[in-house]
Formats: sequence, C-alpha cells, structure tokens
Amino acid sequence: MVVSIKIDQDETWTTMLSWDDANMKCLNPTIIRAPFARYSHGIEITAPARLVVLSGQLGVSIEDLVPTGAEEQATLCFSNIDAILAEADMTRRHILRINAYVTDRAYMQGYMLARDAWLGEIDPPPASTLMIVAGFTRPEFKVEVEAIAACGA
Repeated sequence: MVVSIKIDQDETWTTMLSWDDANMKCLNPTIIRAPFARYSHGIEITAPARLVVLSGQLGVSIEDLVPTGAEEQATLCFSNIDAILAEADMTRRHILRINAYVTDRAYMQGYMLARDAWLGEIDPPPASTLMIVAGFTRPEFKVEVEAIAACGA
C-alpha cells in the first residue's frame, strides 16, 4: 500500500491512496521467506479510493459480554469489523491490513482459526501482523483486532 500525504500552504492534509477493486496485487517477493500463515507481505492498490481506518476491536458484545475463549473473542472482533465496514458500504473484501494482538502465545491458534474462517476464500489475503502484548484495559480481554480498508471512490 502506498499512501502519500500532502500538506497544503493552509496546513490542510490531503491523503491519496491507490485502489482498484479489480486489481489488488499481492506482494510476496520470492527473494524473501514466504508468509508464515495466510496473509500477504504487502498489498498494492491503484486508483483513487476511500480509506477506512478501524480502531482496535475487542471481543465484547453489545451487551458487554466477553467470551472466555480466544477464538470466540476473535470471531466477535471480526463481527464488529464487519459492522463498521458496512457503515462505510464496504465488506471484508476491502481489507488491506489487519493488526492483531493477543495476550498470550497460547491464544495465537484460536485467533488464526477465527481470522482464516472470516477471510474465507478472499484472495489475495490482506497484509497482517500478529503481536503478543502484556494485556488490555480489562483482564478478560485476550484478543484485539484493528484493520485498514479501502475501496473505489
């Protein structure tokens, strides 16, 4: 993904992102190690676009209920992402990048199962990073997922 930011004389920011619904190019150079799981090292997009940057979503329901399992929390995170994308008239097919955080190495598998099920047959898969962190705002949270999406203007 290439983002250019221009600051005009009046100090307003102009962001330009490239996107083409029909041509999202996966960047997995053969001179570096292949991705460890189902994600792309990079995604290239061309043409004018709308960009949606999603805050980190936690595995908590509208009723403030938090499932105990990492996979269930991740599934809820992705469900929340679907709802936010729908507000922007986008779908998971518009995701360029996923950043995910788990509080223990033991939660990686549950997260990855939920992510892979959510992505389904989307090809190419978005760029993705998974990090292990010390914790979140409430101790019962095990997973947080943030994303960036774009679609034609």
